Parts: sequence; structure tokens; C-alpha cells
Amino acid sequence: MEFLNPGYLGSLNGFIRKFSIPIERYKDKNASEKLKNSVNPFILRRLKTDKTIISDLPKKMEMNTYCTLTVEQTTLYKAVVDDMMQKIEESGGIERRGLVLSTLTKLKQICNHPALFLHDGSAIEERSGKLARLEEMLEEIIASGERALVFTQYSEMGSMLKDYLESLHGREIFFLHGGVSKKKRDGMITLFQEDENAPPVFILSVKAGGFGLNLTRANHVFHFDRWWNPAVENQATDRVFRIGQQKNVQVHKFITEGTLEEKIDDMIGTKKGLSDAILSAGESRLTELSNDKLREMFSLREEY
Repeated sequence: MEFLNPGYLGSLNGFIRKFSIPIERYKDKNASEKLKNSVNPFILRRLKTDKTIISDLPKKMEMNTYCTLTVEQTTLYKAVVDDMMQKIEESGGIERRGLVLSTLTKLKQICNHPALFLHDGSAIEERSGKLARLEEMLEEIIASGERALVFTQYSEMGSMLKDYLESLHGREIFFLHGGVSKKKRDGMITLFQEDENAPPVFILSVKAGGFGLNLTRANHVFHFDRWWNPAVENQATDRVFRIGQQKNVQVHKFITEGTLEEKIDDMIGTKKGLSDAILSAGESRLTELSNDKLREMFSLREEY
């Protein structure tokens, strides 16, 4: 808005004081309504779920799929929290923000799989709650003759999933990431969409497969790890939930219980109304939390 109509919403400090803090921190309905009325004349928003725009699009059902940590994951998680919180508490400024982002990455990797965090190329069987749950759900989907997309933000995780699923099912599994050539990408998409014998599972990195693709032969979408930005996740889901889709779409968002994944998902849920109108700033916002709030968010629940 500042680019299109400079000064319309006032200064940045004034905007934070009048809108950001009242709306995000105190759920001030008057401030929210005032902001909505101010920007609405400049926004044309059309949703695919609006039946007056698209009358025949199937339903989209989104659900959280909760997974448990293995003993190995739990041990690594606690060790990282203890080590990194000590460093965060002893730092400040840019260094502190960098440490917070580094901690987020480490903990997210552990929640995915210990081998992703360790980068040691070790075996991946029976070491991750998420992987075990994905294996179970994909077995049911494939048995029912349906197809699925699996999104991850880590190319290394995508490679691990590809190798593991190929060994499990004895067939090629497609994996689209930033290093795939346009020719090979187009070939994979065409086969997945048109060939009855194509692999039933398509793994994609969120950055490479988050937009511009039509993969409506799938009707299941897995977010193996979360970007914590609804706009990014919706873009990825829209590779399936778009014109041409014939089946109801099921979106499975993996969350490890008791970890920062569950806590941040709760935070997003309480701000869903705001995030529908204003894109989330993502992980960078978390760097501004106090040390106590960070420790509370990072720490495992006591039962873990």
C-alpha cells in the first residue's frame, strides 16, 4: 500500500501503533475494522471457494496430522534447545536474530528426521515419527488408486523421501526441486497427469513446486514440514486444488506433538483472521520474541 499510495496508511511507526499492536496483540475489533475499511477499496479478492466464481470445484478438507517424536528425536531436540538457548541468552542484536533462526532450522530438521539434522547419510528407517505416519497414509492412498503430492522445504529431505519410498514400493518416485531442468520437469508433470502407470506419489520442494504447476491427478497433499505462512502453503496446495480437479482434495499438515511445530501452529490459528488479509512475515517475526517466550516455544512439553 505504501508503494501504491504513499502515506495513505501513515508512517511505519504509526501503523504499528494504530493497527499492528492493537490487532495482533489485543484483538482490537475497532482497529481491525478500520484497517479493513481503509484498504478494501483498493483490493479485489476472488476465492476459488466462492461458488459464484467457480461452481463445480470439489471441496478442500484441511487437517492437522499429529506425529510423535522417536526417542532419538527427543534426545536431539532437548540437547539443541539447551545448547542454543544458552547462546541466545548471551547474545544480542543481529547475532541473536541469527541464532534464533538457526535454532528454528535445527529443531524443524529434527522434527522431520534425525538424519536431516545430522547430515550423515545414515539409515532412515524407524527413526522418525513423521516418516512412519507418511508411510502408513501413503500405503492406504496407493491401495485405493489415488495419488498424492508431498511437499517439503528441504531438498535433502526430499531426496531422502524419494530414496526411501522407491526402496519401499520398488518403483520410481518423482522428485521436483530447483536443480531439475525444465525439460525433465515438464516430462514428470506430463507423465503424472496423463499416464495411468505413472508413480502415484510426487515429492516437491516448496520453492520449486509452490506455483505454476497443474497436478490435478492427485487429490491428497502432504505438507511434511510447515512454512508457517498460510499464503505459501496455500500456493502449494493449489497445484491440486484448481480448475480441472475432479475429486475432493485432502490436505494433511504434519505436526510433531509437544514441539515448536505444535506451538507455532496454535499461534497461526489464533491469528487466522488477520493472516487472511495480511501475509504473515513468517519466521523472521519469531526473532523478536523475548528469551522467556522463546524458551517456552522451543521447549518440549513435560510429558516428552
